[in-house]
Amino acid sequence: MANRFPSYDELSDNSPSGSSWGVFADDPGRGTANFAGPAEVVSAAAGVSRGAVFNLDYALNAFDPPMARARRAPDHEILSAHSESRDDVLHEFYLQASSQVDGLRHRRASGHGFYNGVADEKIAAGTPALGVQEWAEKPIVGRGLLLDIAGLLAEAGTPLDHSSGPTIEIEHLEAACVRQGVSVEPGDILMVNTGWAEWFIAASNELREEVRSGRRATGFRQSRELARWIWDYQIAVFATDTFAVEVLPVRPDSDFLDSAPEDKGMMHQELIAKLGVPLGELWNLQPLLDDSVATDRWDALCVVKPLNLVGGVGSPPNATAIR
Repeated sequence: MANRFPSYDELSDNSPSGSSWGVFADDPGRGTANFAGPAEVVSAAAGVSRGAVFNLDYALNAFDPPMARARRAPDHEILSAHSESRDDVLHEFYLQASSQVDGLRHRRASGHGFYNGVADEKIAAGTPALGVQEWAEKPIVGRGLLLDIAGLLAEAGTPLDHSSGPTIEIEHLEAACVRQGVSVEPGDILMVNTGWAEWFIAASNELREEVRSGRRATGFRQSRELARWIWDYQIAVFATDTFAVEVLPVRPDSDFLDSAPEDKGMMHQELIAKLGVPLGELWNLQPLLDDSVATDRWDALCVVKPLNLVGGVGSPPNATAIR
């Protein structure tokens, strides 16, 4: 791993403790996307050999209704000024209802503020601070690495039962690397396949309503160890095909019960507001996974370019993998 950035343990001396505030002095609004710099782009681009292209976004209405009850799939209307023209409008377009990337204004650090101490009054519609336009004007580009947790556990005879909302551990990430013969590198856009999104889309209306009502979803344990793992490996984007990256309901042994009381101990504040990690949720990893299994290649050039919405809280990632 590169060593020009402080380790996670060294961030304990920062204010707030465990944050990367002030670490990315040249481009602070991009957070850990800074880990994927020009050298990482060039290296990842050198791996393109077939010209195979993979979409990593589900359709805007793929999750209808979405897991989050406060969101809904958009209504698409086609307009016509005259017989020879057509135009579009989306009504009730919630930018985080399908595949998304959480921006750095999505979560505040309880008791401290938004990432890098950006004042609350600067977090408003149309203001630029920490908006997703930071990653649109300068897209996040680098090596995408796919880790197949679903395949790992199925092969071990312990497949994920998504209806119960199982917990994923750091040990699963490490075991997936061993199984696939890969290593995590600084600047990686890490993509974790659990099979949750495909399962949810294929589930019956009754089962989907059950897990929605229980706010129950597969995801990672809320732990400082995961925050340490993501930071020390210098992950540029941490993306999964799950609803919230972290397991829901929040684990009763969450490390953040005291520091994130508003979210009952969720890890979003630790990853987004303290460390500045772009979180990818509900990514469409199945086509890339199918190709990976067929070719035994798990990396790809990856491009993440959210909507250029000044002050956007989140956005469809418009993510693409190229091999």
